[in-house]
Amino acid sequence: MSEKVTREVLESFLEAFNDHDLDRIMGYFADDCVLYMPRGATPRGDRFVGREDVRAGLAKRLEGIPDLHYGDDRHWACSDGLGVSEWTLTGTSTAGQSIEVRGVDLLEFDDDGKITRKDSFWKILE
Repeated sequence: MSEKVTREVLESFLEAFNDHDLDRIMGYFADDCVLYMPRGATPRGDRFVGREDVRAGLAKRLEGIPDLHYGDDRHWACSDGLGVSEWTLTGTSTAGQSIEVRGVDLLEFDDDGKITRKDSFWKILE
């Protein structure tokens, strides 16, 4: 079990996204990480496996929403290597679409405090 999962780690991870700092974001991930995006070709969302693939998936997200920002956030760290971050994502897609969604990240950490799984969920307005 990871004792390195704290609210401060979760807050700092989200801050790296708000800074659009892909190198810093990737510093939180384990080598054998898995990322599930909130959208994709399957009900689970697009899946990226391993640091290189996850980095490419996250780069695509940052490029697709260049002014991406996570705000109104809350975080929970569990003693069994799990973390939850709740937030509102705002931004504008490169196609000019305004985005505002409420969502959560479910995060699993290894014993070194690195993220092994990030699974994102969005509430979509209709």
